[in-house]
Amino acid sequence: MLEALKQPGRFCWNELITNDVAGAKQFYREMFGWQMEDAVCSGMDYTTLKINDDEIGGIMKTPAEAGEMPPMWGDYVTVEDVDASAAKATQMGGSICVPPQDMPDIGRFCVIKDPQGAMLSLFSFEK
Repeated sequence: MLEALKQPGRFCWNELITNDVAGAKQFYREMFGWQMEDAVCSGMDYTTLKINDDEIGGIMKTPAEAGEMPPMWGDYVTVEDVDASAAKATQMGGSICVPPQDMPDIGRFCVIKDPQGAMLSLFSFEK
């Protein structure tokens, strides 16, 4: 991962959640020439997307708990402290869609919704 993406306030990751991982991988590989690396992360299959060996995002199967959620891209913004940022978002009229939680050996994240209804993921890298 590029060190510049770890700066608070920067978009640091883009993630596609879809029920057709194979189709998405084929589409985006042909569309943009992205390199793809498959792995198992926290017990689930995950594909990391790369450009010139720089990690830029990932693709994963829609989790069962998401129900009938349509395929969508999600963006992550780097913050110093996910828990403090989640609290600040609620103080400012936002809400928490996914509460702060750990991604083992990677960092911590949550998903917020701004007062206008747009969702965004917040992420702090493991130190």
